[in-house]
Amino acid sequence: MSVTWAATALESGRYSAVESESDTEELTDHFNELRSRGQGYIEVRLPVSDFPRLALGFQGDQAVIHRFDDAEKSSLLVGDGSAAADAVVDVAVMDDLAAFSGDFVLTVDRAWALVRNFIQTGVPGELGEWRKL
Repeated sequence: MSVTWAATALESGRYSAVESESDTEELTDHFNELRSRGQGYIEVRLPVSDFPRLALGFQGDQAVIHRFDDAEKSSLLVGDGSAAADAVVDVAVMDDLAAFSGDFVLTVDRAWALVRNFIQTGVPGELGEWRKL
């Protein structure tokens, strides 16, 4: 299966908005390398359309997923309870760390499984509850 993605570059450690189109294995290898380094940011979409698009930002074992339905509409996936609701968690978003409420935090394993599900189905709405920003 083919996927279009942009991510934190392995060479520089900075986000590169230049998209790649590859099979999911190449994206998985990239994700696994970022994970071994402790943080990263990945945006994925299906090659047939610019939207919807998912963005996965993570640091350590904590992650947050954004959904972009178009250039103007975004949502956050409600977390899996792995962080207290009143906690503040920093995860990578492009080249910075951004603070999120624990309400939106997932484990990295769960977040990556959901991103892979989106790549296979193309349907982000079925991944869980979304809150519009």
